[in-house]
Amino acid sequence: MRFRRVKSSIALVVIRLSALIMVGAGVLIFIYLTVKGSGVISWPFLTEPPRQGMTSGGIFPAIFGTLCLMLLTLTFALPVGVASAIYFAEYTGRGRSHLNILMRYATSILAGVPSIVYGLLGLSLFVLYMRFGFSLLSASLTLSILSLPVIIAASEEALRSVPDSYREAAVALGATKWQMVRYAVLPYAVPGIITSCILALSRAAGETAPILLTGAAYYHPRLPTSIFDQFMALPFHIFALATQSVDPVKTRPIQFGAVLTLIMLVLGMNMVAILIRIRQRRMAQG
Repeated sequence: MRFRRVKSSIALVVIRLSALIMVGAGVLIFIYLTVKGSGVISWPFLTEPPRQGMTSGGIFPAIFGTLCLMLLTLTFALPVGVASAIYFAEYTGRGRSHLNILMRYATSILAGVPSIVYGLLGLSLFVLYMRFGFSLLSASLTLSILSLPVIIAASEEALRSVPDSYREAAVALGATKWQMVRYAVLPYAVPGIITSCILALSRAAGETAPILLTGAAYYHPRLPTSIFDQFMALPFHIFALATQSVDPVKTRPIQFGAVLTLIMLVLGMNMVAILIRIRQRRMAQG
């Protein structure tokens, strides 16, 4: 008995230490970026276009392009991802048909594909074959494919976590399969589905390779006016400043300011989604 307690205590210490290391690393990175980047962040920096070969001015076109890209990505990926999750969770059941197994394997494989492969897919399919060109549309469609595995997996888990008693009650009242899913399951799975959106957008917001090959521009101070325009985005802007700047020393503060802005933008989107999730959870419970 004493040996078991010692093993349990050691396991608890290891788990706590792992959590502290993870949280500490995140905090240190955030503090480092804040120290390096907060000095350059100002209202003109956030609202003006870059000037003089991106060695001065602001990053507003990159912020605007990133927001447009995330909005379009979510618009394309969310309906397909949630519909796929509903199919896997509610319509396939525990079936082990070859088609179901193949689709699940395909979803799992997509989750592990490197982002550069998605970029090449977007270049071949959307830019060249479908002739959307280097544009917001091509980039957002590419990122939506990249985000699908995350949305499907998290949404399916959210749907499966709804108690079976809700389904049984709906069927007992004479509801059809879709009515049961629509009115008895989905409302209680919305918080988990919103979590899947958070995870998907957090990954997509920091991707550089897919947008580099499908629509992001090195220097494009004008804001996009349609989904067929090229655009600037924070991830590619940071990459360009770090690797292709004519004066790396002069642009280094701008790099850190752009990185800190990107992190704050992602955190802001996450906070909004979390607040929506909390509100939906209270409405479902109330």
